[in-house]
Amino acid sequence: MRSHGLAIGFFSVLVAAACGSPDEPLVAVDLILHNAKVATVDESFSTASAVAIREGRIVAVGDEELLAQYEAAELVDLEGKLVIPGFIDSHIHVDGVPRRYVELSEVPSIEELARRVSAKAAELGPGEWISGYGWSEDEMSEGRKPTRDDLDAAAPDNPVVLTRAGAHSAVASSSALELAGIDESSADPEGGTFERDGSGRLTGIIRERQGLVLRHVPRATYEELAPSLRARLQDLFSHGITSIVEANESIASLELWEAVYSESPEELPRATLQLFWAGEEAMASFGRKTGDGTEHLRIGAIKIFVDGGFTGPAAYTKEPYRAGSQPHRPDYRGELNLSVDELRRLIGESHEAGWQLGIHAIGDAAIELVVDELVAVLDASPRSDHRHYLNHFTVMPSARTMGLMARYGIHITQQPNFTYTLEGRYREYLDGDRLEHNNALRTPMDYGVTLALSSDILPIGPLLGLYAATTRKGKSGEVYGEGERITVREALRGYTATGAFLTFQEHELGSIEVGKLADLVVLSDDLLSIDPNAIRDVRVEQTYLGGRLVYSADAQQ
Repeated sequence: MRSHGLAIGFFSVLVAAACGSPDEPLVAVDLILHNAKVATVDESFSTASAVAIREGRIVAVGDEELLAQYEAAELVDLEGKLVIPGFIDSHIHVDGVPRRYVELSEVPSIEELARRVSAKAAELGPGEWISGYGWSEDEMSEGRKPTRDDLDAAAPDNPVVLTRAGAHSAVASSSALELAGIDESSADPEGGTFERDGSGRLTGIIRERQGLVLRHVPRATYEELAPSLRARLQDLFSHGITSIVEANESIASLELWEAVYSESPEELPRATLQLFWAGEEAMASFGRKTGDGTEHLRIGAIKIFVDGGFTGPAAYTKEPYRAGSQPHRPDYRGELNLSVDELRRLIGESHEAGWQLGIHAIGDAAIELVVDELVAVLDASPRSDHRHYLNHFTVMPSARTMGLMARYGIHITQQPNFTYTLEGRYREYLDGDRLEHNNALRTPMDYGVTLALSSDILPIGPLLGLYAATTRKGKSGEVYGEGERITVREALRGYTATGAFLTFQEHELGSIEVGKLADLVVLSDDLLSIDPNAIRDVRVEQTYLGGRLVYSADAQQ
């Protein structure tokens, strides 16, 4: 696929035709990708066959005649493969790994979860905290959540807390609960739930307020976190992700990211960091705002958590959860993470200070509350290009709310892969239109709402998101809300150009156009022509960041 230099003689006829004279010198560039199908994702979604790149930017897009106009230090024949802009994941979570951490993604059983916890306990020794992430009851062969009893048996001499995939709940061992001061007499915390069994005994599952236990876990050191954070960021290239919005950072954690990006940032995806509001005085002292930074590491929007999610569950809905799903709380509608007054204050202060807002809102009641508060502050203090947006938007709100979002330019970053991955949770907690139209795509777009696509962490991987967006299939193969499907082209735009727009980078990223950064992905199959049901089988073959090859599937074999 790859060759170096340019065989000028073979193209002498093309040179004469394109340049007017065989003696006219060719323009030197660093790289030409050619003999490809290039989906530019420009305004008209035009296609080409060749891209010329110099000093990290695109200098020409066209057909094979580019070979007669440019001389490349490196020439790559892509043998007809599809080239798209690098994926922009506009809502994702990437963390470093502490020494006490246990990886639980795709763990198939509680038995295997317990085995990993036991192995970590043997490694760390008695008394050491054990943490972990990624389990899901939907993946467990036992068909249930792990409990404190499972953890007590696996690591009787260690406090253990394991966060569920999605990070809206966790399971804690008996000793971890004790160290956190949680016992059978503890009332449910504000905005969260301590789950209990039929006899009223704590199961160890904590919804939305697992921080009550996690805050007792010793803080990991920079030396622990930096190498693994760097490795996890680099792994994103294997998914074709060249830019991310990391959606859960703070002024304090920014130091780690800046340290990691201070060394060879060209080897890492471009990152925009959402920050939590630290108060007017602290943010003024911080001295930076949305958009500040470099082409590799930038400051993004202010993050506000309004409600929980469906992995808890605690998404804040207008109607109670599906009948029978919450036997001890039949009127349960989820939880707000903060009061309306506190939400109003956070929105007002950050908007007035000139920040963009990226607000977590999953349930329809939470979405309608947030939009009303945003509209109020925009009426009181208009900003023509604020680009405030909602993270998630799972349960479709009223037509009135979507109309307001379109009118006031309130955008969405949506995770279509949730319809696939969280099918079991939605089926348990939602019914009727709320189930059918979960993670709606076509409806908000039809209202004129700008919709970017992202993966969060359930799981990371844009191709699964594209599959779910275009098929609306859950993991079982069942279709949910067929009318919410969008086209492959619309989905690609949502994962590229619209993601760039959401971070004010539409002139730098998101499409294959002259002058933009050369962030490109080569795929094994043509997304524009295959059956959308086959998208899950498509592979990322190459990823380029600034015209530099940062991932090759061939090199991994």
